[in-house]
Amino acid sequence: MSTAEIQPTAAVFDVPELVVGFDLDMTLIDSRPGIQAVMDLLAAETGVPIDSELVVSRLGPPLAWELANWFPPEQVDEMVTRYREHYPSYAITGSLPLPGVAESLAAVRALRGRTVVVSAKYTPSVRLHLEHLDLDVDEPVGDLHGAEKGTALREHNATIYVGDHTADIDGARAAGAVAVSVATGPFTADELRAYGADVILNDLTEFPAWLDAYVLEQRLEALMRRLSSYDKLVVAFSGGADSAFLLAAAARAIGPANVVAATAISPSLPEAELEPAARFADGIGVRHLTPHTHEIEREGYQANSGARCYFCKAELVETLQPIADEFGITAIATGTNADDAIAGFRPGIRAAFERGAITPLKDARLTKAQIREASRSWGLETSDKPAAACLSSRIAYGIRITPNLLARVDRAEQAVRSRLSSYGVENVRVRDVGETASIEIDAALLDEVDHQVLVDAVVAEGFPAAQVDLRGFRSGSMNERLKDPDKYR
Repeated sequence: MSTAEIQPTAAVFDVPELVVGFDLDMTLIDSRPGIQAVMDLLAAETGVPIDSELVVSRLGPPLAWELANWFPPEQVDEMVTRYREHYPSYAITGSLPLPGVAESLAAVRALRGRTVVVSAKYTPSVRLHLEHLDLDVDEPVGDLHGAEKGTALREHNATIYVGDHTADIDGARAAGAVAVSVATGPFTADELRAYGADVILNDLTEFPAWLDAYVLEQRLEALMRRLSSYDKLVVAFSGGADSAFLLAAAARAIGPANVVAATAISPSLPEAELEPAARFADGIGVRHLTPHTHEIEREGYQANSGARCYFCKAELVETLQPIADEFGITAIATGTNADDAIAGFRPGIRAAFERGAITPLKDARLTKAQIREASRSWGLETSDKPAAACLSSRIAYGIRITPNLLARVDRAEQAVRSRLSSYGVENVRVRDVGETASIEIDAALLDEVDHQVLVDAVVAEGFPAAQVDLRGFRSGSMNERLKDPDKYR
C-alpha cells in the first residue's frame, strides 16, 4: 500500500459538535463607555437631549428601539446611520473585555468546540470589537434580537447560548439551546432565573468550570449509551490512560464478565507496561489476554515511513479478530480519543477503521484531558499516567526497525528514567535518530539535572552518542522530521 492511499477516516460522532453562542454587549464586553460617548456626541450634534447613562443601563434591544425614545419616528433611521458612522471612532477602543472572557473562549476551544457571537449590534461593529480585543471567535453575527437570535444559533448548530438579557433567554429557547445567563447586564440573577434561564452565573469567570462539567457529563452519557449497545466487547488495551478508561467504562456499561482486555505483546511494547496492564484489568474483574502480534514482520512496518502505524494497527486488529470470534464478540474497540482524530500522523486510525474496529471515546468526542478528569473521578490509577507510545515511535522515519533497535531504546529509556526517579519525572523519550540518540525529558527538569549523567546512561546501553534535547519532551517530535507531513495527516 502506498502512503498516498492512507488518508484520514470520515468523522462519525455520537454527540453533536460543541458550538457555544455568546451575546456581545455586557456578556463578553463592557461597551457602555463607548456607547455613552457616541450617544453624547449625537446629542451634541442634534441638540436633542439624550440621557446616555439611562441608555447604557438597559443595553440589549436594537439600536433603533433605543433611538426611538429620543427622536421622532421619521428621524430614527437617519440617527441610526449617523450613530454607526461615529461608532468605529468613538466606541471601539473604550470598550473592555469583561472578566473571564478569554478563559471562557479558551475553554470552548479546549473542548474542540466552536464559538459564534450573536448580537443585536450592527454586524460590522461586532467584528470591530472582536478584532480590537483579539477575541477568539469563529463567527460573528449581528442585527438579531430576542427570539430572532435563534435563527443564527440554529444555523450554526449552537447548543448553548450565553447572554446577560432576558431577550437572550428567548434566543436560546428559540434555538432549543441551553440558556446560560450571566448577571453582568441590566438584570439580576433572580430576575434571569425567574424568566427561565437554565443556568445562572455571576459572571463569565464561572463559565469554564460549568462548561467543563456540563460537556463532560454529556459526553460520558453518550459513551455509556454506545457501550451499552453491545452485549460483549474486546478492548485493545495498551495499558495507557485512554484504553484503561475505555476498559473501565465498558466494564461499567455491560459488566466485566462481558469484556475482554487484549494487550498485544511484541518487541514494540515497553517491557514495563505489561505488568501494570495485567494488574489494572484484574482490578476491575476483566479477563486479560496477551496475544502476540507480529507487526515487525510486515515490510511496511519495518520500512518505517510516515505510514508505519497503519501496518501496526492492521496487525493488531487482525490478531484480535480471532479472539473476538472465539468469544462470540462482534466488536473490537480501540482507545482512540477525540484529540487523536484531529491530530496529524495517525494512519493507524484508518487501518483500524478499515478492519471494523470501533472508537467509542472518539465518537463521544472525549478529549485526552476529559478522559483524565473522568478517570480521576472514578479513582483509576491511570488518570495521570504519562503517554507511552510504542517503542517504534522512537525510531527516526527511514531507519529500518529491528528488534535490537527497539530493545536498545527500551533499555536506554529505563536507564534515564531510573536516574530521574528522585525528580518526579513524568515523560522520558530516547529517540534513535541514526548515529546518535536524542534524549527528551520534561522541560521543567532540564535545568535541574546533570545532562552528562543521562548521556552516559544512554551510551552505556549501546548508542554511539547521545545528547539532551533542550526543547524538552514533545509528543510526536519525530513527525517534525518528515519531509512531506501532509501526506500522513
